[in-house]
Amino acid sequence: MATNVEVTRNNNESSANVIRRFTKRMQGAGIVPKVRGGRYFTRLKSRNVNRTARLKKIEKREEYEKQVKLGKIQEFRGRRR
Repeated sequence: MATNVEVTRNNNESSANVIRRFTKRMQGAGIVPKVRGGRYFTRLKSRNVNRTARLKKIEKREEYEKQVKLGKIQEFRGRRR
């Protein structure tokens, strides 16, 4: 889907102002974020990889809760910085 953005120079208008109007129209049309977003290709993870990652996360959480219950580690509450 191609979107053309065109700006014509008015009488007594500086070049800087024409460029400024052009960039505003580009941003308004949503072209800049679209191009920046498509700069790098990221492959989607497979269903199996997502499943194993979720299972590992669940196992880690269970192990953490077990360690807290046993008093081996202190429960961490709050934000990391």
